[in-house]
Amino acid sequence: MPPGRPGPERAPNTAPDKRAPSLAAALRAAGLRDGATVSFHHHLRNGDAVLNMGLAELAALGLGDLHLAASSLFPVHAPLADHIRRGTVTRLSTAYISGPVAHALDALAQPATLQTHGGRARAIEAGELPIDLAIIAAPMADRTGNLTGALGPSACGPLGYPMVEAARARHVIAVTDCLSPTPLTAPEIPGHQVDQVVTVPRLGDAGQIVSGTTRPTDNPQARHIAALAARVIAASGLLADGISFQTGAGGISLAAARDLGQIMAQRGITGSFASGGITGTLVDLFRAGLFRDLLDVQCFDLAAVASFREDAAHRAMSASDYANPWHPDPVAHRLDAVILGAAEVDLDFNVNVTLGADGVILGGSGGHADTAAGAKLTVITTALTARGTPKIVPRVGCITTPGDTVDVIVTEAGLAVNPRRPDLADRLRHAGLPLTPIADLVRAAGSDNRPCSAQTGPIRAVSHYRDGRVTDVIRAP
Repeated sequence: MPPGRPGPERAPNTAPDKRAPSLAAALRAAGLRDGATVSFHHHLRNGDAVLNMGLAELAALGLGDLHLAASSLFPVHAPLADHIRRGTVTRLSTAYISGPVAHALDALAQPATLQTHGGRARAIEAGELPIDLAIIAAPMADRTGNLTGALGPSACGPLGYPMVEAARARHVIAVTDCLSPTPLTAPEIPGHQVDQVVTVPRLGDAGQIVSGTTRPTDNPQARHIAALAARVIAASGLLADGISFQTGAGGISLAAARDLGQIMAQRGITGSFASGGITGTLVDLFRAGLFRDLLDVQCFDLAAVASFREDAAHRAMSASDYANPWHPDPVAHRLDAVILGAAEVDLDFNVNVTLGADGVILGGSGGHADTAAGAKLTVITTALTARGTPKIVPRVGCITTPGDTVDVIVTEAGLAVNPRRPDLADRLRHAGLPLTPIADLVRAAGSDNRPCSAQTGPIRAVSHYRDGRVTDVIRAP
């Protein structure tokens, strides 16, 4: 298939009643064979039980050599490590890994593929990552296969990630713990894209959707960093009516968003949209009239889930609409400013959010690289050190987000502006912000004399950029 050309959407299934008696029966009807690619999504985050449930049933059917294409993996998915060691799963593609699975990658038949959220959507739509079976956790479904994440006891917000594979997977099974007796009239995933619906007692624990701190930090040092980040945006020339904005769920990011909201209110500025990964903090800004719309691919906390259910201008978007670089107009490319965190930043402004200092995978890009590439202003916030380990270093352990998409690094010791942005440096200097060369931040972090740790073991994972290029490889320590 020529690069950039979307793969065909799956033929619609119009059967009037798609209920299956059990997940095992639905999987048998799906006709999977060894080596198939199976996808799951992560909207229930660390409360998800569907991936574990699905893999247990697939293993019980005797299937092996499976390619698991999960949008993200969390500590709750620890049973996957055993499926890898037993050969049920031999290949893995995902945008994020945290928890025990990170320690099981050596047992894979080939290195894991680490993607961005937009890169995953691109690969599925382009036919590079064909999905044989999509198993979709649906907080509410009807018998014809319409699905929503807004309603039900396991409500998680918009189903932005499985929207992509629902349209293109060879077979789609929806798993729900709330079957609506009446048709759903505003589903995120329409019934014609779903083949079977399975009802189970529980999808998991929706209370574990929470990502990050969910509250702005009250740590004085972190508050200082957040205030500087908000001032950077205020001084950048972008803070005007119609500004679009995104931030993550960490305490510094949430505090910076709150500070930015206060500046917007003081100046009488109304933004066009905030996007994400939506948090309660962004909902507060939206309900205060500081943003006209919330564009949401997933919810990071239950306040955001409630807003998605209640607020008409809080709207769902698919992962492709959000960040696919081959999409004609992805939301990430319409961002004015984004605030992101970092595990490490180096002299070339490269950012690592994938690999810990101990050589163990601690996360992955998610939307980090996507939004950094798309936004007009990318602000990275980080303390100089964490638990005694430098975070501003000569060279990052893994390039997750290339430095040429990063504009400014904000720390408690000041901020460093990428040399490719002299215009921004002039604006921030004129605003009285404390500019510091990145090399000085490396020295202040105490990492300038530390040797870079060289990984020489077998390759465990390959980090891909949003367009499919390799940004780095991760080797066993």
